[in-house]
Amino acid sequence: MSDTALLINGVDKFYGPIDHGVHAVKDLNMDVKKGEIIALLGSSGCGKTSTLRMVAGFEAVSRGTIQLKGREVQTFPPVKRNVAMAFEGYSLYPPLTVKENIAFALKSSKFSQAVVEEKVAYIAKLLEIEDIMGRYPSSISGGQQQRASLGRALIRDADLHLLDEPMGQLEPQLRAVLRGRIKHFIKERGLTAILVTHDQTEANALADRIAVMEGGVLQQFDTPQVIKERPANLFTGTFVGEPPMNVFTAGISGNEEKVAFGLNEGVKLEYRASDFSPAVRDALMKRSKVVLGIRPYAVRRAQDGVGARVAVNQWLGDQTHIATDFAGGTMVLVEHDRSNLSIGENVGIRLDPGSLHVFDSESGKAISHGQELA
Repeated sequence: MSDTALLINGVDKFYGPIDHGVHAVKDLNMDVKKGEIIALLGSSGCGKTSTLRMVAGFEAVSRGTIQLKGREVQTFPPVKRNVAMAFEGYSLYPPLTVKENIAFALKSSKFSQAVVEEKVAYIAKLLEIEDIMGRYPSSISGGQQQRASLGRALIRDADLHLLDEPMGQLEPQLRAVLRGRIKHFIKERGLTAILVTHDQTEANALADRIAVMEGGVLQQFDTPQVIKERPANLFTGTFVGEPPMNVFTAGISGNEEKVAFGLNEGVKLEYRASDFSPAVRDALMKRSKVVLGIRPYAVRRAQDGVGARVAVNQWLGDQTHIATDFAGGTMVLVEHDRSNLSIGENVGIRLDPGSLHVFDSESGKAISHGQELA
């Protein structure tokens, strides 16, 4: 028996005519396994919410198919799909109390009233909304409405749970607490869920795999660790990660003994040829220009490093973010100890070849990550 819960195959979404409308989602292919939590991550307008709404049935599929538990459902109305959805806009029933809204999701179930009461009470405690269960949606805050909407979705026994920015209105401390509880709730019950978010922390904390989207195109679909360590392209490399990846355009030269990257303002990074695997070295030498990327956490200060000048020094309570003027751009490095560097002070920077991400300067596609080809 297949362990695939959801299969999206060649899905396009046009708003307006196919020949000249807005192409919001482009040839999307994605599989979601049973019991898996997937995050659709991207900036506003990238196509993630359109994707979620097509799966739910609130948006029509322009092309392609959607299979849910082996059923092709793209032509089914929402009520026939057995999908639970928590909307960003809450969508609570105004005449019903919070308790009645959450219990309404179990209306068609065969549970006894006592079991329904028990399930509703459990969800209320999980989401810390026990004190507002008797109130109406119009009398509670946006964050409370959002938790009530989330509770109404989570309480359902559905084939798929869709969560659209489910905690966007919550204060950071409560959001951090609920992330852990919600993930445990979903995993403990073997539910399958898709989460839409623009929050990297939320995606990393909740998801087994992350689908990074931009311009309606799926850029990369993999585990949080792989996306961070082996970004498929320049967009994913710079979009995922905080602070963002440092990137610099560089020319390449070299021979059997060394590989050199020439940056702006005459800055040159020289490495031994043996610092790169033969396959990586061959791939690099076929190009005259690339984009170099390195995570701020991988940048090191060293007396014999390449020269840079401190522009910003921020202590964030548990780490220092230092922005430097480097090769005509900005190089950010992160240190765990508090730094007493002064603005304008000269420092040396070392970039370990094993920490370099190299991208094609035209397509943006990843060429290599450290010693490995992409």
